[in-house]
Amino acid sequence: MTNNGFAFFTGTYDVANRWRKDFLDPTEGDDRWEEFPGVTRASSHFDGAASFDEIEFPTKGFAGLTLRLFDPATEQWSLYWGSKRTGTLFPPVTGSFGEDGTGVFHGDDEHDGRKVKVRFIWSGITADRAHWEQAFSLDDGQTWLTNWHMDMTRRTA
Repeated sequence: MTNNGFAFFTGTYDVANRWRKDFLDPTEGDDRWEEFPGVTRASSHFDGAASFDEIEFPTKGFAGLTLRLFDPATEQWSLYWGSKRTGTLFPPVTGSFGEDGTGVFHGDDEHDGRKVKVRFIWSGITADRAHWEQAFSLDDGQTWLTNWHMDMTRRTA
């Protein structure tokens, strides 16, 4: 895979977010989810080998940023999330895009004091849209609980 995996992700996007109110609660039902808007501004750097975006969640009162770096030796991307709420950089998830254009990235983290495996999936990528989702696993990746979806639509000038 070439290092331009995130070259599509430049510009300003409106983001429709849907997340579980409790990221570790597997109970189904619409009352377990919350929807809210976001706006992200993304840019490409290092001839496509780096990507950066800052996202604001105006109704939630917080923001975050993601730095993505491509390692040509491993042909893997490392994605680092930073939160305005905590002022910290979270451990990276690493992975790549497959032949079908879907990107899958895994890492280790903690949530509410519990160790979790983390998975990000980028899919549905077109010139004007993209889908991102996050899932956590408490059993070393045997099962996954998807807890956040973002549907991004590029703003036109």
